[in-house]
Amino acid sequence: MHAGGPDNLVELDPDHPGFRDATYRVRRDTIARIALEYASGSPVPSAPYSAEEHGVWATIRAGLDGLHDEHVHSELNALRHQLGLPTDRIPQLAEVNASLQAATGFRMEPVAGLVRARVFLSHLGRGVFLSTQYIRHHSRPFYTPEPDVVHELVGHAATLVHPELAALNRRVGRLADRVDDATMTRIERVYWYTLEFGLVREDGELRGLGAGVLSSVGELRRAVGLEPGVELVDWDLDRMAATPYDPTDFQPALFVAPSWSRMFTDLSDWLTTLERACSTTSSTSA
Repeated sequence: MHAGGPDNLVELDPDHPGFRDATYRVRRDTIARIALEYASGSPVPSAPYSAEEHGVWATIRAGLDGLHDEHVHSELNALRHQLGLPTDRIPQLAEVNASLQAATGFRMEPVAGLVRARVFLSHLGRGVFLSTQYIRHHSRPFYTPEPDVVHELVGHAATLVHPELAALNRRVGRLADRVDDATMTRIERVYWYTLEFGLVREDGELRGLGAGVLSSVGELRRAVGLEPGVELVDWDLDRMAATPYDPTDFQPALFVAPSWSRMFTDLSDWLTTLERACSTTSSTSA
């Protein structure tokens, strides 16, 4: 996490909307402690959400659901309805895990906050998605500068129900365990510009794909052109791999896949190239 007060378990940047909210800081610490005390593979404890936190979730869902129907790819909308997350309360990770494990074998495990890209991605290779449990500050329900439970469940959970998307996540994770730091950076960036903040065309229209777009009213409206501020970039995985990103602000530029099938084919081929390179390197070193 980022720098903040010395007495807080969770540290926040001074410009974080909850930085001066003592009640929010206590809530963040309470929920972070669950993750810090959690042993991987054990039952996931429930987070003790307050009525206000459930209200923030409900506000966000009310703002997102209509946008999803019109501006998110139809495959993901179908998965959203299949997953059936409640609209009036924050679901517990254990609830969501029942659906994920039945569909693709994935499970979510709690984490206190941001982790290094290699740690996050390598867990995907083992079918584990490291998920935060806290929710964003009530003063900014339509945007968060860090991943929260809305990002994880509204953004990522539906994609992990999809067998092909789940398989792509696993492949990325297995590679993250094998590559050097330079290649890890390239994989991290491609993951960011596709499964985190990707766009795709469907019937000629822009549609949301990545979790960061799906879980933020502000990001989604900007991404599909309802509000200004986003440069649309032609689909190019090598260019993605060379393009840094800032996770703490609205995204200024997003890559657009020409179609759902093209996104899968190109990303799969790109991963295959890296997998073969890793196998060649391993054989040479043996």
